[in-house]
Amino acid sequence: MPPEIRAIGIEGIPEVRDGDDVAALIMTAARGQGTAIETGDVLVVTQKIVSKAEGRVISIESVEASPLAIAITEGHRRDPRHTELILRESRRIVRMDRGVIISETYHGFHCANAGIDASNIPGEGTVALLPVDSDASARRIRQAVKEESGATVGVIISDTFGRPWRNGATDVAIGVAGLEPMLSYVGQEDTHGNMMYTTVICVADELAAMAELVGGKVANVPVAVIKGYPFEPSETATHDSLLRDPDKDLFR
Repeated sequence: MPPEIRAIGIEGIPEVRDGDDVAALIMTAARGQGTAIETGDVLVVTQKIVSKAEGRVISIESVEASPLAIAITEGHRRDPRHTELILRESRRIVRMDRGVIISETYHGFHCANAGIDASNIPGEGTVALLPVDSDASARRIRQAVKEESGATVGVIISDTFGRPWRNGATDVAIGVAGLEPMLSYVGQEDTHGNMMYTTVICVADELAAMAELVGGKVANVPVAVIKGYPFEPSETATHDSLLRDPDKDLFR
């Protein structure tokens, strides 16, 4: 048989609330639709349900906008209190222009609005912040799946980021557990005998993007199981390897 990788969306996960056991919800929904979670699978879990379960949803009514946030927001549709949260969640502002804020989060991610948004959040004036430690979130889900089912899986926490110089957004990995997120071809020869010196593929981002295709943004399918990808297991993997070192960043 030729190589085959499958992505299966997990339906039936209810609205997640603060304190919910995300792994238990995933396992229950997977059983309900007849999808077995097995050793070697990769679970891709969207950041939004993780943030909800970890209490990272906040009402902007509880936020007082600073003079800086008010000044930045003037003339744009964003609520100044939303802008205040962006400033609080940012290590530094990379660029601000025409109401758009690109920031570096405390995790090291470069993204719009520090990853804060209101999509798929119930209630008026509520927004979700990124998990405090998305790698730890992935590890907890992985361990809970192992204890409940006996399956040893990889887990990716995904979020949707825009990309410089390309229109449209794509899902990327912001947290990993159990799998090596990078695949290096350095030192290998291609089929024509050419040595590869720099080629390293971010498989965690590719798997996150694949999962988004069966989940979407409005179908209420926040988790996907990917079967058939022969990932390299890792007990120490973190999202840090996905971040370009500042001294190698030509765009900073």
